[in-house]
Amino acid sequence: MSKRMTTGLTLGKFAPLHRGHQSVIERALAECDSLVVLIYDAPEFTSVPLGVRADWIRHLYPDVEVIECWDGPMQVGDTPEIRAMHEQYILRTLAGRPITHFYSSEFYGDHVSRALGAQDCRVDEARQQVSISATQIRDEPYRFRQFVDPWVYRDLVTWVVLVGAPSTGKTTLCEALAQRYDTVWMPEYGREYWDTHQHERRLTPEQLVEIAEGHRHREEQLVGQAREYFFVDTDASTTAVFAGYYHGQPAAALRELADQTPQRYDLCLLCDDDIPYDDTADRSVEANRGTMQRRVLGELRRLRRPYVTLRGSLQERIEQVEQVLARFDKWHMAIQ
Repeated sequence: MSKRMTTGLTLGKFAPLHRGHQSVIERALAECDSLVVLIYDAPEFTSVPLGVRADWIRHLYPDVEVIECWDGPMQVGDTPEIRAMHEQYILRTLAGRPITHFYSSEFYGDHVSRALGAQDCRVDEARQQVSISATQIRDEPYRFRQFVDPWVYRDLVTWVVLVGAPSTGKTTLCEALAQRYDTVWMPEYGREYWDTHQHERRLTPEQLVEIAEGHRHREEQLVGQAREYFFVDTDASTTAVFAGYYHGQPAAALRELADQTPQRYDLCLLCDDDIPYDDTADRSVEANRGTMQRRVLGELRRLRRPYVTLRGSLQERIEQVEQVLARFDKWHMAIQ
C-alpha cells in the first residue's frame, strides 16, 4: 500500500519575511512532501509590493509553491464573519486541492485547519523560540535586522548610488551622506584595485570586469550593516564608461553588469563637474573630465535610467539629497 502524499499549507503577509515565518516554513518542508504558501497583498501594512515579498520566499525556498493572493480579504479578527470570509477565500483559491497539514503560529490555525480538513500544526505560538513580530521589524528594521535574512534585508534598505566623471565629488559626498544618515557607505573598489593592479596607469578590459564584480561583492557584504540608506560610490555603468573610453567598448560581462544597474540601485545621483578638479595619480588630465562626464550622462540615457543632478558645494549637495530623500519611496515611483 503506497504512502499517502502530504501537502502542507501556510499563509500570511510576510511583511517582511522573518525568522519566525521561516521556522514555520522550514518545519512544514521537513514534515510534508510539498508545501503551498499563500501570500496576501498588504498595502495598509507595507509599501513592499506583493511580488517582491513572494520572491523572497521563492528565492530562499525554491521547492515551495507560492500563490500571490491579490484579492485576498483584508479584514483581520476572530469574529464568525471574518473567519468564514477567510475560510471561503482559502478554499476557493486552492480549488479543491487537498491539504493534509496547516501550519501557523496564530489562533486561526484552529478554524482554518478544520475548514481544510487538515491537521492543525502550531509552530512557536508563544513566540518563545523566535521572539519577534513583523510589526517590530517594520518599525525598526535596522534594530531587528538579525531576525531578517540578508536577502530580505537588502530590500528594506534604499540603495543610493553616486555616479559622475572623476573628480566630481562622489567620494566626499558619499562619506558625508553616510555620516548624515548614520549609516554605511561603499567606497569605489576601482581605486583600491587600481593601486594594486595598474600597469603604466592602465587596466585591461578583463581587469575592469573584475572591478565591477568585486565592487558588487563588497556591496552585498556591506548592505547588511546599512541603516535605512546605503550610499554607494560608483557602479558598473561608470566602470563600463571607463572601458569604452580606454578600450573602445566594455567586455560583454561588464556590459551585462552595467545593464543591471537600473534594477540594482533605487536612486541614482549624478554629481556635476562644476567643482574644482582634484588631480590624483589614478586620473587623466582635467581636460578629459568634461568628456567623461558626457559619457557618463550618455550611459544613463542609454539605460533609460532616472537620475538627479547634484550641483554646488558639498553642503549644497547634501541639502539637495536631503530634499530628494524626504519625498522618496523606492516602492512608490508614480509620477505626480
